[in-house]
Amino acid sequence: MSIMTPLRKSVLYHHFLRPASSQFGGRLHENFSTQFHRTRSFCGGRRELDHEFVNTQVFKTGFCGPFGYKFTQKRSFSDPRSSSSSVQSSQPIDAGSSIRKPISLWPGMYHSPVTNALWEARSMMFEKPGDRPSDSVSQSELVAKSPSKSRTSILYKFSSDYILKEQYRNPWNEIRMGKLLEDLDALAGTITYKHCCNDDGATRPLLLVTASVDRMVMKKPILVNTDLEIAGAVTWVGRSSMEIQLEVTQSSQERKKNCFPDTPEPSESVALVANFTFVARDAKTGKSAPVNQILPETEQEKLLWEEAEERNKMRKRNKAEKQMNIDNGDKERLNALLAEGRIFCDMPALADRDSILIQDTSHGNSLICQPQQRNIHGRIFGGFLMRKAFELAFSTAYAFAGAAPRFIEVDHVDFFRPVDVGNFLRFKSCVLYTERENPARPLINVEVIAHVTRPELRTSEVSNKFYFTFTIRPEAMKDGFSIRNVVPATELEAKRVLERMDAESSQLAKP
Repeated sequence: MSIMTPLRKSVLYHHFLRPASSQFGGRLHENFSTQFHRTRSFCGGRRELDHEFVNTQVFKTGFCGPFGYKFTQKRSFSDPRSSSSSVQSSQPIDAGSSIRKPISLWPGMYHSPVTNALWEARSMMFEKPGDRPSDSVSQSELVAKSPSKSRTSILYKFSSDYILKEQYRNPWNEIRMGKLLEDLDALAGTITYKHCCNDDGATRPLLLVTASVDRMVMKKPILVNTDLEIAGAVTWVGRSSMEIQLEVTQSSQERKKNCFPDTPEPSESVALVANFTFVARDAKTGKSAPVNQILPETEQEKLLWEEAEERNKMRKRNKAEKQMNIDNGDKERLNALLAEGRIFCDMPALADRDSILIQDTSHGNSLICQPQQRNIHGRIFGGFLMRKAFELAFSTAYAFAGAAPRFIEVDHVDFFRPVDVGNFLRFKSCVLYTERENPARPLINVEVIAHVTRPELRTSEVSNKFYFTFTIRPEAMKDGFSIRNVVPATELEAKRVLERMDAESSQLAKP
């Protein structure tokens, strides 16, 4: 008696999408090569393998409708041609891709399908930018554009696209926040390109880079089985800088149940609001370049502009106050923070067992920046750096608390200098301080610093600073669970703690 094993499919699959906006292209007709591998196993002391490779065409149809795939079978599974095939005669699986993209789109092929689609749309705005003459002139005439001109949205059909959902699902059936941060950066970049594009093929395009990310607070958990939408537009423009506001929305009947404690009930669907700041550089000289101005039209657009203008002024004030505090030196606050740390250093046997030194919470990660991680400018994609930093911060909070953390907010992200392909990049993380005033919702503040290290030159420079806040999941807070207090051991650590505490206080004071 023979026993048939279930059909086992080995699928090579490339998943691509385009934004829902009709501005980004026409009908899609992309072919992919998919192979299925079937094995029959027989009992009775003898095993015979029957390999059947079936060519299947995958078509993506519809007018820019994301994730609309149609599978068309070229040959029946029961085709007699495969019944006599053997292991020796079977053809090897082709690991290559039949897709041929313009070279400017290659970087996106190694990121999420959303990032790929956004970069493809961005590349279409500047048709073959690499073919423009090197002596093409910079943009001289600036125009005023309304925020609606740059508004872009993208839809994640998690409810109907299983493969997409699996790419974004974490072990707790929520969104992989690191991948979402990567997509947010890509969408913000596409929006800035739309605002700066002047449809003049004679001028060279601007080099637009992420400068910073303001505080973004998670208002409710983002589920991975419900459709998700990200939309945004340019809300404020300076001479060479722009602020882009993005909203992550997700309708859910479980909204009230999933809201964090102590958080005001959010609007019907807004889960997260993010503000990105981009700066423009001349692609040839590297100097700051002027950008198109903004012309708010609706009352909502004017309100967003006023809020962004206030944030910009506050950033400048905070920068000046930070320098003043460094110069003056807050000795009393520093000494208060260092008092407990000195006990750990001088009398460790008598130190508080409910506390731990900052240096004892540290973790790290090192990598060589690969060509597959670059953006369309040939440098390492800022969203990739944010994802790697978030994943390390999450792991740091996990190891510190002894329970799975839940993301609360990105406090701030700074991009000081670009990261190039081939750079030796080191991420160093630590729990900077904790907040235990609310036992039901303790907060873990994690710092991640990225260093570009050049062993040949014996140099190491800070390229990015990231600050994240996590809490502990409610189910883990039972039976008196608590987190430890974190204390600095050096004056430099104490200054970093004070700097972040002051920055958080100023952000909470914003209107």
